[in-house]
Amino acid sequence: MGFFGIGTGEILLILVVALIIWGPRRLPEIARTMGKAVRTLRKATFDLTTAVTKEMDLEENTHSPHPPRKPDDRTAGEPPSNTKKTQTRHSGAKPENPGEASAVK
Repeated sequence: MGFFGIGTGEILLILVVALIIWGPRRLPEIARTMGKAVRTLRKATFDLTTAVTKEMDLEENTHSPHPPRKPDDRTAGEPPSNTKKTQTRHSGAKPENPGEASAVK
């Protein structure tokens, strides 16, 4: 298999037919134009892929519920451990700050 699933024999046949139709003077110009078109298409594809990837990474990082963790962190994916603030909210206990306690009464 060769270029675009076409074998070497088919490529040579296409080149011979193109040489007969357009001649030896025009064939390099056509090849140059096709090369520029392919180069432009590749650049546009690369730019689009880069932009989409960057947007996806940016969106993924901005909507992440947890800050990024180190790869060696053994608790990756686990919820944070209970803190005093979390225990107070769920246990119904009064706040420890005397100013807040007097405001509640």
